[in-house]
Amino acid sequence: MEKRYVYGNTARKLNEPGRREEMPLHVQKRAQAKRRAHRMSFGYLLFLSLAVLATGIILTWYITLQADITASVKQVSILEAQLNTLKQDNDEAYNKAVSSLDLEEIKRIAIGEYGMTYATEGQIITYSDGGGNDYVRQLAPIPDGN
Repeated sequence: MEKRYVYGNTARKLNEPGRREEMPLHVQKRAQAKRRAHRMSFGYLLFLSLAVLATGIILTWYITLQADITASVKQVSILEAQLNTLKQDNDEAYNKAVSSLDLEEIKRIAIGEYGMTYATEGQIITYSDGGGNDYVRQLAPIPDGN
């Protein structure tokens, strides 16, 4: 191999075009391996495409679910507002109905027109329900107080 001496203050390019054959064999193989590593095989490209597609589908589904939840929350708040309005209207109507009742007039009509009377001592029967229930089941006829 011939030795070259460089005179001057500039260095020559070592990788001049057309001098590839002068590179050692192991350097050429390493360069080819690097070029092959940068290429993608069809299987890897298919895998990446399917992964991107699956990610897109999952994200679309997730965003759709979020939109459905948001719409449901808005619908619930609208229905709650309607419920509160209906409760207020109902309470107002009940209070108006209760305040318009004249109990003395009802008592007068019941006694005067329908002949109702207060219960006497013999007509009142007391019992114990024992279970603390709020209602009574009549299992047999109520005995006559006579």
